[in-house]
Amino acid sequence: MTTTVTPPTTGIGTSTEPSGPIAVTASPGVHEEIALRLARLDQRYTALRRALVETMAGAGRPLTVPEILRTNPTLTQSSAYRNITVLVDAGAARRINGTDDHGRFELAEELAGHHHHLVCGSCGTIADVRPSARLERALAQAARAAAAEDDFDVTEHRFDLVGVCARCR
Repeated sequence: MTTTVTPPTTGIGTSTEPSGPIAVTASPGVHEEIALRLARLDQRYTALRRALVETMAGAGRPLTVPEILRTNPTLTQSSAYRNITVLVDAGAARRINGTDDHGRFELAEELAGHHHHLVCGSCGTIADVRPSARLERALAQAARAAAAEDDFDVTEHRFDLVGVCARCR
């Protein structure tokens, strides 16, 4: 069964299979927000940058640049690296570090929706996981406890679980 959800604050449509990857389709509002973020840096939202955004949005997980290039063969390597950097600088995308030396990229959380990651310690693959309300309450409680011990104000959290994916098992 496939469900489609559009969080009201993000404009992202999410399509998930019960145990499959989280794939999103960037709405016009998301593209407008990215264009505004780029404009603040005196950058344009070019067709190439839009293609990178669509590729990241449709992947359902963070991608390395080589994976982005395989997914979208119209992109060139040098342009992909340059433009991913611009998208990261604008706050439209973010780099996710896994257990290997490869950076992976995804849309910024406020554009793609809040989620966490499952990281394979063997192959380095990173999968997105949408947390349940119960997990988020537990993480918020743990964050408050940790912050209270060090007089720290937590403004966000990231939670990655490292293990072994089904393919590597």
